[in-house]
Amino acid sequence: MLTQSKPNRASGRIIVVGGGMGGLSAGLSLAADGHDVLILEKADAPGGKARLVPVGPVAVNGGPTVLTMKWVFDGLFQKAGRRLEDYAVLRPASLLARHFWPEGGRLDLFDDVERSAVEIESFSDARNAEGYRRFCTDSADVFGLLKDTFIDAPRPNMLDLVRRIGFSRPAAQLKLQPFKSLWSVLEGYFPDPRLRQLFGRYATYCGSSPFQAPATLMLVAHVEQAGGWRIEGGMHALAHALASCAREQGAEVRFGADVACIMTSGGRVSGVRLASGEELSARAVVFNGDVSALGLMLEDGAKAGVPAVPAKARSLSALAWCCHAEPAGAPLAYHTVFFNSSYRDEFDACFSRRRITAEPTVYICAQDRLADAPPPEGGRERLLCLINAPASGDFAYPDKGEIDQCLTATLAHLKQCGLTLDRDKMDCVATGPMQFHTLFPASGGAIYGPVTHGMTGAFNRHGARTRIKGLYLAGGTVHPGPGVPMAALSGKLAAECLVSDHASMR
Repeated sequence: MLTQSKPNRASGRIIVVGGGMGGLSAGLSLAADGHDVLILEKADAPGGKARLVPVGPVAVNGGPTVLTMKWVFDGLFQKAGRRLEDYAVLRPASLLARHFWPEGGRLDLFDDVERSAVEIESFSDARNAEGYRRFCTDSADVFGLLKDTFIDAPRPNMLDLVRRIGFSRPAAQLKLQPFKSLWSVLEGYFPDPRLRQLFGRYATYCGSSPFQAPATLMLVAHVEQAGGWRIEGGMHALAHALASCAREQGAEVRFGADVACIMTSGGRVSGVRLASGEELSARAVVFNGDVSALGLMLEDGAKAGVPAVPAKARSLSALAWCCHAEPAGAPLAYHTVFFNSSYRDEFDACFSRRRITAEPTVYICAQDRLADAPPPEGGRERLLCLINAPASGDFAYPDKGEIDQCLTATLAHLKQCGLTLDRDKMDCVATGPMQFHTLFPASGGAIYGPVTHGMTGAFNRHGARTRIKGLYLAGGTVHPGPGVPMAALSGKLAAECLVSDHASMR
């Protein structure tokens, strides 16, 4: 009978392609288990989408802006005998976000359900406040059902998920409301259409439309309400924390290492070839890139069984402006959302017409307001302004002129909501679908991988294993989905699959 022994560095190198959250998570987890790990990142710093964008004299975080599901990272660092707080300064966020509408009205949401309910009653009425309380209870139940069966577990199919939850628990299965869209479910909680806008926005966290996304995405409300954290230096600082801890565990991290090809031999991975021509052998590879790019990385991509995401099945892209500006008027919080008056058209434009709506919802992260207090007197502050866009980067939309028109429309919409940004007094760097397509090849600019629409949408993502022995997948475009904690979980799951398969082969 074979016995398992703890892996050691003599058993062969594992290469992680890509230093985003999924790759860093996989690398740290494997290194903490005693494996010989090499993380290769083509950029000059870790983070992937959690990147810094130089804007005049400052650097603005141009990607994700808030940390939720902190337990994911607590587990990663605990495995290495460390704490996240040893590497980064974290602040709990009591104010989750501030919201404005063009016809007037402001609503703040907090990490305390009752405090938010009081705000909602003042903003709308008692009926909507009571709906919010029910919504929080039900979203917590949905999260509880899916945390260990779907989110922090290998990718299931629909039957697997039913089995994991339990065939004998029909009431639990019905809580997921699998045949309903998020928007249709919200109508049962919030008669006020503005609140349906607010909570429907959680579908965009997966790059999807609330009118087509499954009702299970209501769990995002619980994830956010259960606790958000802000990190000094932003999510880019979290990437550095993961990279530093991985190095301490013995992993090697190389920047400026552009992987051109994943090599195979005899039906299994043999290593990678860099754009420089250098070849590096490996017994296993974790690919932390957009799944659509995998076929380009392999000499015969079809053998991996991971097809590119069709253009019509892509999630949203974005048009993001990293700004150094001096806002006036409406008081910004760290997270502020300015809604439009035609929410459905925003998603019809992106998914049907493949265009950006004339009046977009605008998200702003005021990165110098970590404590939600006004910025220091006298001077500009760092802002990330973002609107939804179709994943049409490989179709050359929008071009430079169209991006300029979108900025004009965006600033006009912000002014209608009470916020003024003087275009002549701001430094601004734009990133649109074409730029995201360049940064993340084969994606078309889609930030979140395949779109999550319909009752089977959550099962459209690929799992960690591929048909090629020794090749595993991580990142926000595979299971369990996009976002900082989910991408990190994908890396953890890829590492667990790799270790399990290696032990079985031994």
